Amino acid sequence: MKATWNGVTLAESDDTVLVEGNHYFPAASLNREYVSFSNHRTTCPWKGAASYYSLLVNGELNPDAVWYYADPKPEAEMVRDRVAFWKGVKVGA
Repeated sequence: MKATWNGVTLAESDDTVLVEGNHYFPAASLNREYVSFSNHRTTCPWKGAASYYSLLVNGELNPDAVWYYADPKPEAEMVRDRVAFWKGVKVGA
């Protein structure tokens, strides 16, 4: 699977976990060159507290487009050390 936005590959891996229609990529596959800070936080009833990253690609900002669970609840352990994308990021084979 590959995640792309604004003409660049953000992450690529053969080892994604599909949860609720979202592919969670290994955190190590995330191209940190395009990642910037976000202080956005949300909470999922069964996965726990989510943190976010923004993307900065070719001068364009995509705020809060990447999320992850730093310390997921036990039933969501499969998303630990993984990131997922939204807000226009294309994910596909």
